[in-house]
Amino acid sequence: MTMSSTVSTSQGFLPQARHGSFESSNVLASGSLGQPELESNGSNEVELISASWNQDYGCFAAGTSHGFRIYNCEPFKETFRRDLKSGGFKIVEMLFRCNILALVGADANSQYPPNKVLIWDDHQSRCIGEFSFRSEVRSVKLRRDRIVVVLEHKLYVYNFMDLKLLHQIETLANPRGLCCLSHDSNTFVLACPGLHRGQVRIEHFGLNVMKLINAHDSHIACLTLTMDGLLLATASTRGTLIRIFNTMDGTRLQEVRRGVDRAEIYGIALSRNVQWLAVSSDKGTVHIFSLRVRVAGEDSSSHLSPAQGPALLEQNSSSSLDGLISPSTSANPGSSLSFMRGVLPKYFSSEWSFAQFHLPEDTQYIAAFASQNTVIIVGMNGSFYRCSFDPVHGGQMLQQEYVRFLQTESRPG
Repeated sequence: MTMSSTVSTSQGFLPQARHGSFESSNVLASGSLGQPELESNGSNEVELISASWNQDYGCFAAGTSHGFRIYNCEPFKETFRRDLKSGGFKIVEMLFRCNILALVGADANSQYPPNKVLIWDDHQSRCIGEFSFRSEVRSVKLRRDRIVVVLEHKLYVYNFMDLKLLHQIETLANPRGLCCLSHDSNTFVLACPGLHRGQVRIEHFGLNVMKLINAHDSHIACLTLTMDGLLLATASTRGTLIRIFNTMDGTRLQEVRRGVDRAEIYGIALSRNVQWLAVSSDKGTVHIFSLRVRVAGEDSSSHLSPAQGPALLEQNSSSSLDGLISPSTSANPGSSLSFMRGVLPKYFSSEWSFAQFHLPEDTQYIAAFASQNTVIIVGMNGSFYRCSFDPVHGGQMLQQEYVRFLQTESRPG
């Protein structure tokens, strides 16, 4: 299937020179975005269409049937909103906390169709770039120097400064728009589905290295990278196992089990220090797993220098995995029958979750790690949870905060 894209841009497109912040409370000035018609305050009931974290999980963007809103997670508050008469947005992609957003209209949006990406600059209160495609946009991913647009069978990678097309990547059918980017300035790593079922393609653009990882037997359902892009976590459409890989050589470093029954995985997230993994699914439970992955003896993978990181991982993995796997036994509980490994079915020797938080099963949730030993959860029913877990004993997490954020009267002021 051939795809083509059309790009239009305004003069003086220099997003990095005009970074603002969504941390302070503000409301977009009226006008621009193709001169949208603003909706009055007495609007109809708002429906949540999409929810997505920003790159460091400090905020999340909510695409609604009337526009979009931005929420800060710690402390929780709505910081920004725009309500439009034309309809809602199915994709609202933030760039950390700066003034740039990527927007894709929902099917019912009369002004912004789902095959068009708008790059919106709040500092200028106008659309500064636009991408049009022949088919529906499945997702958009941003980093400070790149824009990645994901269609069902292809990814387009653009330079952020001038919107020039740099790369095109063919994928297997990708209706979920699966794609993940690294966000450390030292590395540019992209992960997406390959051309075969269960395969993940890793592009190390800075090193000009491409790696194919056969992660699962079933189709890929979810994937995420560490901030430096050196570790990859994946889940398949079976939803029973989550696997951690070294992106430099494709080595599988750890495997944990969410459960035995098939489940739809909604999201997986790695803590910044790569000590914990969170998984949310349609079973209504957020699972936390302890990771045995160790990155260069540092607490955080982000401390690696650009030259040091990949070289160190490559050196370790070529001879031994000792540098990547912690010598201590995993904190995740295993089966008491694990001594029968190789005789009994595989799940008897699996690592199970360390901590859990139970939620209603009737909605979709995404989870991420906040400050130390806390997890934040956003539900497509308009719910926000913050809960904490015991890093020593695990078990049931404790709910610390609960907000119905679409119903809150507190608008940014």
